This record gives sequence, structure tokens and C-alpha cells, in this order.
Amino acid sequence: MILGEVLGSIWATQKEEGMEHLKLLIVQPTDWNGKRLSHPIVAADRIGAGKGERVLISRGSPAKMILNKQSPVDAVIVAIVDSFEVNEG
Repeated sequence: MILGEVLGSIWATQKEEGMEHLKLLIVQPTDWNGKRLSHPIVAADRIGAGKGERVLISRGSPAKMILNKQSPVDAVIVAIVDSFEVNEG
């Protein structure tokens, strides 16, 4: 899974079969400290994440298992992060 921050939304009125009723969000992968790790990715969201929230993303075949194996989606938001604890040392 990937930790990230939601940057915004994508609106697409025409979508491939299997993507109906999916909200698409732009998510910036980050480390636990909020440092950007790579380029932003687009992830499907069924749980209601919003701009500025930290989320967990599943990618690849696990993401397809969450939705529909025929869906062309390769990244899905699976959780909104309320808090986390990191012990440095």
C-alpha cells in the first residue's frame, strides 16, 4: 500500500465500462513525514476521501480485486488515515 495526500479531483463524464460511479482523485504519494515521493497518481475512490486528506492506496491486482476484475483501474483508495504513529530510532 501507498500513503498519500489527496490533491484534487478529476471529472470525466465518459468512462470505460467498469468505471461507472467511481470518483477519481489525484493523489500525491508521500512518506510518513509528508515528503513527496513520486509523481501524483490517479486513484478511484468509493469511500469519500477529499482534498487534503491522507489516504492509503492499493495498486495493481489487489486494486482490481476491490472493484471488478474487468475494471481498467489500477489504483484504489482503500482507507482515509485518521492518525498514525512512527517511532524513530
